[in-house]
Amino acid sequence: MKTTISSLLKIYENGEKFTVLTCYDAIFATLLTDCGVDVLLVGDSLGNVIQGEETTLSVTLENMIYHTRCVARGADEAFIMVDMPFGTSQLSPEHTFENARQLIAAGAHMVKIEGGRIMADTIQFLTKRGIPVCAHIGLMPQSIHQLGGYKIQGNTETSAKQLLEDAQILEKSGANLLLMEVIPASLAKQITETLSIPTIGIGAGIDCTAQVLVLHDMLGIYKKKKSKFIKNFMTESHSIREAVCNYVKAVKSGQFPDKEHEFQ
Repeated sequence: MKTTISSLLKIYENGEKFTVLTCYDAIFATLLTDCGVDVLLVGDSLGNVIQGEETTLSVTLENMIYHTRCVARGADEAFIMVDMPFGTSQLSPEHTFENARQLIAAGAHMVKIEGGRIMADTIQFLTKRGIPVCAHIGLMPQSIHQLGGYKIQGNTETSAKQLLEDAQILEKSGANLLLMEVIPASLAKQITETLSIPTIGIGAGIDCTAQVLVLHDMLGIYKKKKSKFIKNFMTESHSIREAVCNYVKAVKSGQFPDKEHEFQ
């Protein structure tokens, strides 16, 4: 059965968890879908793991369209979410809509947009015109130079309050999902309990509705500095397929992430 926003919401309403992994090609799209991954994220992380860049900032809309088409050809049942790369959602709601439209035409079912309350008007513009949106707060790789590096967000009283307010504003603007990256587990829990939409965590603790990892990190094949929230599922598996299936089981059962993968 094909995964849709409605089926993801049903999982959420039943108090269950769903799984997300990044995906960039047709072969892995088929494998991940067969293993029960609910959402395939065509991430701008392809800049790091596919193109070998230090950041995601050089990834273009054309890159994302190409990889979205590849994933769509291999994913019959999974829900496809696609990052809007740097510079494609920051100018105006109208400009963002045109870029998002091209991603939807390529096979995306939802776009993901980095940014807090400043993106509320844009998200509202898109969702009112039929384009589902996952908002992304916390550590935002597209803002890495402004943030001063890849480090925890929301770890002060002021910044935690701002992230909670941003989450509430983005939900009111029409965001269908909220992704939180590298924030204290207690804050992610508070935000998840405050909102009435599903949350996706990466380095945000166990209490999010769903978890996401970069595929290459989860398989232990990206050899650059390993972040605290990453678990290499290949160490206890005999094949890539088994590792992905074990990831799905661990997320759905609440075994991943555990305390060693959380930020306090």
